[in-house]
Amino acid sequence: MATALVIYDSVFGNTEKIARAVGEALDARAVRVTAVEPGDLEGVGLLIVGSPTRVFSPTKETKAFLKSIPAGGLERVGVAAFDTRMDVEETKSAVFTLCAWLFGYAADPIAKRLGKKGGRLLVRPEGFFVTASEGPLRKNELERAAGWAASLTRS
Repeated sequence: MATALVIYDSVFGNTEKIARAVGEALDARAVRVTAVEPGDLEGVGLLIVGSPTRVFSPTKETKAFLKSIPAGGLERVGVAAFDTRMDVEETKSAVFTLCAWLFGYAADPIAKRLGKKGGRLLVRPEGFFVTASEGPLRKNELERAAGWAASLTRS
C-alpha cells in the first residue's frame, strides 16, 4: 500500500477524532493542517484531507494549505476528502436545509481543489455527522470513518 497521510483541521475536536480514526485504519500519520511541513507530502501515495464545515465551507487554514500545494503537486497521488457536518434532517431548520443545498459542505470543495492539483479522487467526498455545531460526533461515526478509510485501499 502507498504511504498515506491524513491532513485535517478541527475546531471543536470532532474532525480530529475522525482524522485519527482514518489514520489508524490506514496506519498513517494524522497531521493538523497548521503543523504541515513543506516535505510532508514527499513520497505520499494517498492523501486524505478533512475539515469541519464552517459556514458551508472548509476552514480558512484548510483552504490555505490546499492553495499552497504546487500546480501538479499531487500527480500520481490518490486523494480523498471528508468533513464533519450537522445533519440537515436533524436540525429541522428550513433555512439550514436551504443553505446546505445551495452551498454544500466542506468535503466537496476540498476534493475539487485536490483534483486541480493533480490528485486522483478515489471515492466521493464523505461527511461525518456531529449532533450539534460543537459536537459530539454521532454514535458510530468513528467506526464508519475507519470503514471509509479501508475503502480507500480498495479503490
